[in-house]
Amino acid sequence: MFNNKTYDILKYIGLIALPAVSFFVKTVGDGVQWQYTDVAVLVINASATLLGSLLVVSTNQYNKDI
Repeated sequence: MFNNKTYDILKYIGLIALPAVSFFVKTVGDGVQWQYTDVAVLVINASATLLGSLLVVSTNQYNKDI
């Protein structure tokens, strides 16, 4: 489904970047009392979950084709 470079980039985004951004937004957002902090964190985490699911499908398809 994805080539290796795309897979590696998306994996990094899904496993490292999005969770880190989510933590940052929650921590800073609560600290400065941003109004929609929880909504932003919800969207970021949902995006990470979606990306993780797509990567699992890609990995399973790749392993099936070997």
